[in-house]
Amino acid sequence: MNLEKKIKNIMSHFPDTSFLCALYRREMSSRHADTYMNKLEEGLNVSSLLLFEFRQSVRFQIRLHEKDRTKGYSREEGEKMLQDLQSDLGAGIIQSIPVDWAEVHYVAERLSKTYTIKEGFRFADILHVATALHLGVKEFLTFDLHQKKLAYAEGLKVPFGL
Repeated sequence: MNLEKKIKNIMSHFPDTSFLCALYRREMSSRHADTYMNKLEEGLNVSSLLLFEFRQSVRFQIRLHEKDRTKGYSREEGEKMLQDLQSDLGAGIIQSIPVDWAEVHYVAERLSKTYTIKEGFRFADILHVATALHLGVKEFLTFDLHQKKLAYAEGLKVPFGL
């Protein structure tokens, strides 16, 4: 059995960026994210795309804050978020797993064709749910109401309600 098939057999959950933000920044959803993480017996599996989107989002929020202090994250807060993520990657609390991107794109195209015109899903939302489906997970971890709708429509459980 190859590594990707082994990963599919042990994965039960996959997060999106809103879940990572709740882990690395104090916000209303953080208590739920922390509780979920404390119950995990294994690390939280993520894709390279999710890691990039999270890091890019944090950097963008730092830029927003530097242009307008009423927006975004301070440089100190954003850099701490990125450092904490890197520390958790090193400790195995967060684990980047291999993904067959050609297969994910195939699933994403189906999702886009089925839902985007009617529901207005964004590019990253489609890709994260497509990745979860490709990996065969049962739970999709998100606090994004719109993305929850897509996950539910595709039969994924979202433990934080709709």
